[in-house]
Amino acid sequence: MTTARTSLDRLERYYDAVPRASARAEDFGPLTLFVRETPGWPYYARPTPGRPGPAATAEDVDRVRARQRVLGVPEAFEWVAEVTPGLRGAVEASGLRVHEHPLMVRDEDAPLPGPHPLVRLLGPDDPLLASALAVPHLAFAAPGTALGEAGPAELTAETAARAADVPAAADRIRAGRTVLAAAVEDGGALCSGMHLPVGDVTEIAGVGTLPSARRRGLGLAVTAALVADATARGVRTVFLSAGDDDVARIYARLGFRRVATALIAEPPE
Repeated sequence: MTTARTSLDRLERYYDAVPRASARAEDFGPLTLFVRETPGWPYYARPTPGRPGPAATAEDVDRVRARQRVLGVPEAFEWVAEVTPGLRGAVEASGLRVHEHPLMVRDEDAPLPGPHPLVRLLGPDDPLLASALAVPHLAFAAPGTALGEAGPAELTAETAARAADVPAAADRIRAGRTVLAAAVEDGGALCSGMHLPVGDVTEIAGVGTLPSARRRGLGLAVTAALVADATARGVRTVFLSAGDDDVARIYARLGFRRVATALIAEPPE
């Protein structure tokens, strides 16, 4: 078995394990729908690992989408192209649009830059926890790396709107299921991200910079802090999905290399 295949098998086990701490799993045969039961980012449906039998069809995807509509959750599917290549045709036949993202694993021996003066880890009682949870929502609403309009005023409003997410996030931090880092300046989070350890594997996720604070290297600095924390915890496999090839080139500076393609399917806008 090749090293690449081994890495993908480890990631598949992780993808199936990580939602189960805060979501219930609903069985749809070749697909599993994860339904979050606490506040936070909604989950998705994905292939059921190790399940024998035929691959998912468009009808299977339709059944999951109908259930997602009943639950009022996003009609979202996530999977790795190289592991489940046939799923793309099924989700496209169901009418969903597929987005490709470089799936990257970090070389364990790659060097890291020193700590950034604005970046720190946030504990469960940190007064800036709400701000750090809010900033990625503004970042992802204006994708890309170019400077944008959303700034401190929008962050203040988004922080207030997301206040209900704080207790559950604090519980996940206390339990060690989430590690949150942020770049902080003038009493607010300019950038934040998290990693989600399960055993000796973790995913870096949700790294986003306030659009008006882009082009300062903050996303890379937050990612480096998360990698450093994961390494200190004994994590051996650190991975992430980059937004696009341009972002992937930035992560390559920290030793991440592309091993596959992560696919996300959603309804067309």
